[in-house]
Amino acid sequence: MVSIKDIAKQAGVSISTVSYALNGSPKVTKETSARILAIAKELNYIPSAAARSLKKRETKIIGIYLTNYSGAFYGQLLQGMMETLSENGYELIVCSGKESHRFLPERMIDGAIILDATYETKELLSHAERGHKLVVMDRRMDHPNISQVLLDNKAGATLAIDYLAEKGHRKICVVKGPDISFDARQRLEAVQKAVQRYSHIEYIEIDGDFNKHSGEEAGKKIHQDFTEPVGVFCLNDEMAIGMYNYFSRTNLRIGEDVHIIGFDNIEVSQYIQPRLATINYSKHKWGALASELLLNLIQKKQGPEHERINVSLIEGDSVRKR
Repeated sequence: MVSIKDIAKQAGVSISTVSYALNGSPKVTKETSARILAIAKELNYIPSAAARSLKKRETKIIGIYLTNYSGAFYGQLLQGMMETLSENGYELIVCSGKESHRFLPERMIDGAIILDATYETKELLSHAERGHKLVVMDRRMDHPNISQVLLDNKAGATLAIDYLAEKGHRKICVVKGPDISFDARQRLEAVQKAVQRYSHIEYIEIDGDFNKHSGEEAGKKIHQDFTEPVGVFCLNDEMAIGMYNYFSRTNLRIGEDVHIIGFDNIEVSQYIQPRLATINYSKHKWGALASELLLNLIQKKQGPEHERINVSLIEGDSVRKR
C-alpha cells in the first residue's frame, strides 16, 4: 500500500507537510497542497482508518456483539440500534467470534453493545477497566463504564404460566433454552417459581436450544407421552414454530390437544394458524435504548445508567380454555 512516506518522497517535502496537506491544514500553501493531493491521487493513496482513529481517538463506529445471527429475532433489534446511532453520526457493525474481540482494545470501534453469551464477563470488565464503554443486554454488571438494558424476562414468563393456568390447564410443559443464555435462565427461574402457586398442575421441563429444531424435538417428546390436553410454554417463538412444524405432521391439533405459548412475538407469530399466543415487547425500542445508553457513556452525557424493557401478553388461539 502507498504510504504518506511515498507521497513525501515524490513531492520532495516532509512527511508532516504531506500530513498537513491531506488533512486540509492552512499550514501548507494552496499550491503545495494541490501538488501533494494530485500526487496522492496519482499513486492511489488510501488513508489508514486505523491511524486516523488513533489520532482522533474515535472511529464513529459501534460494534454489536451477537452469539449468532440465526432466527427471525434480530431484524427489529438491529434496526432500532442503527437508527439511533445514525441520527447521532455513528455507524453499526455486527460482530461475532473471538477475533472480533480485539476491535475494542485496538480502538477500531468507539464502544460495544453485548448480546453475546460467549463473551466472558471478566473480559468485558477488563475492557471497562481500560476505559472502554459498553452496554450489556444479556447480563448484570456493575461498573461506571458499563450500562445495561435488560428485558423483563421474569414478568414475561410469569404472564405465560398464569395464562395457561387461567385457561384451565393442569399439565404444563416448559421447553427450556440454552443454559448459557441469560434470558433463558431468567425465564426458567420465573417459571419454576410461578408453578409453585398452582399445586394442582403437573409440571414438566423439556430441553431446548432456542431454535426450530429443538422445538420439533420437544414436540416429538410431547407427542410420545401424550395422554391428555397439555399446555406448553416455549421459552422463545423459534421453538414454538418448530413445534408447529412437528404437530402439522401428526393427528394432534394445536389449540385443541396441544396449547402453545411462546416468547418474543417475532413477526411470523401473527401469521401462523392458529395465531401463536406469545410474550411481546419492542425489540426496536430495546435496540434503540441500548444505543442511546452507549452514546451517553461515550459522550459523557447525564442520563439513566440502566433501563428495563417491559413485556405484555398477546393472546392467541394456540391456547384455548380446557
